Amino acid sequence: MPDEPITEPTPEASGGEAMVSTDPVADLQRERDDYYDRWMRKAAEFDNYRKRVERERREQRDQAVVDLLLELLLVVDDFDRALTAEVGGERGEAYRRGIELIHAKLYEVLKKYGVRPIDALGADFDPNFHQAVIQESSPDHREGEVIGELLKGYMIGDRLLRPAMVKVATA
Repeated sequence: MPDEPITEPTPEASGGEAMVSTDPVADLQRERDDYYDRWMRKAAEFDNYRKRVERERREQRDQAVVDLLLELLLVVDDFDRALTAEVGGERGEAYRRGIELIHAKLYEVLKKYGVRPIDALGADFDPNFHQAVIQESSPDHREGEVIGELLKGYMIGDRLLRPAMVKVATA
């Protein structure tokens, strides 16, 4: 019986009927093509998985950097407040100079990582970059102009790191 045709269902079968193939070479080629197709799909799935994992890792790393920078900005805010405090005498001036040096060094670190402050004073209010916390009537300023900055805003590259908390003029 070695000359009997192979009788296996083929993909062309419909309605539950099994089609009889008389060509074992064609059957093997179809099976090969099926395995090759499966292999290519698995390879594509794995490639997509690899890319997704890499993208997620990059996003996690970026978010960790953003979280760290937001924490550092709290320190910068404290330095900004310390620099506005009145100090008296020679010792006070030496203390102030030390604070200024640390403040400048911290700004250099932020600048190195692409963090830059948002220039809010005098600009038109933009909800994409500013958070209005106070509105004040001011005849000397135009409607919607930022007239005060309570907390500096920062960008990292083209992305908003923290909006500026501002006072906005009204008519």
